[in-house]
Amino acid sequence: MSEWNINVSSRIIRLPPYLFGQINKLKYDKRRADVDIIDLGMGNPQDPPPKAVVEKLCEAVADPRSHRYSASAGIFNLRKEMAKLYESLYGVKLDPEKEVIATIGSKEGFSHICLALMGPGDTAIVGDPYFPIHVYAVALAGANVINVPLGNDQAFLDRVAYVAEHLYPKPKLLILNYPHNPTAMTIDNVGFFEAVVELAKKHGMMVIHDFAYGRTCFDDYKAPSFMQARGAKDVGVEFLTMSKPYNMAGWRIGFCVGNSEMIRALATIKGYYDYGIFQAIQIASIIAMRHCEADVKHQASIYQTRRDIVVDGLRRAGWEIESPRAGMFVWAKVAEKHLAGQGTIDFAMRLLDEAEVAVSPGRAFGEQGEGYVRVALVENEQRLRQAVKQIDRALNKGIKFPSASKKKKTGGRNDVEKD
Repeated sequence: MSEWNINVSSRIIRLPPYLFGQINKLKYDKRRADVDIIDLGMGNPQDPPPKAVVEKLCEAVADPRSHRYSASAGIFNLRKEMAKLYESLYGVKLDPEKEVIATIGSKEGFSHICLALMGPGDTAIVGDPYFPIHVYAVALAGANVINVPLGNDQAFLDRVAYVAEHLYPKPKLLILNYPHNPTAMTIDNVGFFEAVVELAKKHGMMVIHDFAYGRTCFDDYKAPSFMQARGAKDVGVEFLTMSKPYNMAGWRIGFCVGNSEMIRALATIKGYYDYGIFQAIQIASIIAMRHCEADVKHQASIYQTRRDIVVDGLRRAGWEIESPRAGMFVWAKVAEKHLAGQGTIDFAMRLLDEAEVAVSPGRAFGEQGEGYVRVALVENEQRLRQAVKQIDRALNKGIKFPSASKKKKTGGRNDVEKD
């Protein structure tokens, strides 16, 4: 019997190693053993979408016309509604024909626009820590990534400028994400983005801003849109999603807005890859944007309450932690005594095994993430309080890590985070 060799493409080989596999496997094994794991690892909303949106979806599903192929770029009325929302929220006027496109979730859109804009020999600058797709999508496009330590100030822009000035060929793309995942870092005002625009024009870079958490803000903070910056549409685009503000994560619908040429490039790629989002979902999304602003604010208040429970609880347990102004995550620094010389991947495994709580290890988000864990605010208040108690109990009962030098090394590929 002859052996058949399967040779995968170079773009698969170039992907960074996945760092969630051991945690996901242990979580799966424990659940199979009927262990109640409190899962704060993935940013997967568990609250329901607005009632009016679900009702409209059911109505649209009953219409036979909804089941035909749709438009890859999204139906016009959906894009028009997004343009109206941007003008209402941010005072930004968008042309729904040329400056708005619907995507199958922001992750799909981000991946495809990298494919449309990047190729072998091109380079993107990405802050570290980073959301994994911001690096993986560039790698899948055959391009390179240069990471610089993340920031929200002039020092960060200086680091970006240094790379742009000393790299040849010059970097083609700057990828930003505020409010940030995983760190929850925010910026104070649109002035930061205006400095980004100046930097991009000076060095001939395009800009992609991931604005997935822009509607989930706390304590009267309002996240500025990149599109509010003077000249933003000259250099870049912004991605946003229905997943977080409307609890429509599984519906897979997002948007890209901004520079018409970048939108056109994305539309070209999408035209080859897909026939558009299920039309009933698009119709229901119009209702969400048109009538559910109160639901968005209410959901943000829910996350704010959950944030306070986690932050206050971990602080009482001795953790060093800042209270985020936006997003659905808490970025928590792990004390050296708890790490005991090991990394956050092993630490997250310990919490899962001994506290029966799943969190995301900071190292999975880049080198600068080491020493932190990301806690998703997706469970209800009672479960979050219980999670904090179980973490504190596990870390303070005197159980020690095995020596890092004696710990058996494991190989192989791991699973990637899906949120």
